[in-house]
Amino acid sequence: MAGSDEVNHNESKVKAAKRVVPLNTWILISNFKLAYNLLRRPDGTFDRELAEFLERKAPANSFPVDGVFSFDIVDKSIGLLNRVYRPAPENEAQWGTIELEKPLSTTEIVPVIIFFHGGSFTHSSANSAIYDFFCRRLVANCKAVVVSVNYRRSPEHRYPCAYDDGWAALNWVKSRLWLQSGKDSKVHVYLAGDSSGGNITHHVAVRAAESGVEVLGNILLHPMFGGQERTESEKRLDGKYFVTVQDRDWYWRAFLPEGEDRDHPACNPFGPRGKTLEGLNFPKSLVVVAGFDLVQDWQLAYFEGLKKAGQDVKLLFLNQATIGFYFLPNNDHFYCLMEEIKNFVHSNC
Repeated sequence: MAGSDEVNHNESKVKAAKRVVPLNTWILISNFKLAYNLLRRPDGTFDRELAEFLERKAPANSFPVDGVFSFDIVDKSIGLLNRVYRPAPENEAQWGTIELEKPLSTTEIVPVIIFFHGGSFTHSSANSAIYDFFCRRLVANCKAVVVSVNYRRSPEHRYPCAYDDGWAALNWVKSRLWLQSGKDSKVHVYLAGDSSGGNITHHVAVRAAESGVEVLGNILLHPMFGGQERTESEKRLDGKYFVTVQDRDWYWRAFLPEGEDRDHPACNPFGPRGKTLEGLNFPKSLVVVAGFDLVQDWQLAYFEGLKKAGQDVKLLFLNQATIGFYFLPNNDHFYCLMEEIKNFVHSNC
């Protein structure tokens, strides 16, 4: 009888998710969840070989697709690959040519968004199909250039490897003549990421602010934060919309230094061991929270932490959204998000 109750309980969870998530999005994320469950091992290791086999990849394209072209380029100093997305030149004769000598513009400001993909520090990459599509849509909708960073992943590469790669990518982007724009001839940089990528965005931005490196803004899409305490949203939404608390705990154990708990500042930046950002010249932030993300309480605490420190921060709370709502342009939340990002990165222009 207990088994029957459990089946019914799980079925009700699935039906509830389908009611608020477009069917194709529900299928997409459910397939990811199924694969992720296969790849995580109880001993904390990860089947990277199978992950690479299962994941759908997208090649870069020097000839434009839907007005956007892309190319892969490696920072030879550390071997870090970045995928660059740019709007297609108006002159079709220039299609297929990658210009690395001239600035983006000498008159207009062209925002450059450094993007850190999600995947709980463990999954996905800069050439994952879902993130390739998302970055293209960012370029097309926001009239920006996107640099997607292929940072090192856990558990093979724990904290602080992803942050170090993010910092290296920021400095690499800032030093590229061909990413400069505007009359001031500089790179107008924004940091962005979803899930673990949102977490990386915060920590790279802190390092930039402390080092005097200019970042114009941060965009955090349901960023992956947490802590030792179990919050109300974690208890209420555990297992209801694709993610369980147990899943999240596995990823934190895989990423944090061995023996650390979730109050480590990487996980809980404004927790008991975190540091205040009060008085720091920290970039303005856009924090996007999905109403069905079980770690939303930690995301809201992050928003409040920035406010308390006197930082410029805007909250976009999408009540009926789940994680990954932006992977497909099949819902109002997607278009709302794109409009918010467009306005955010062009507010300084």
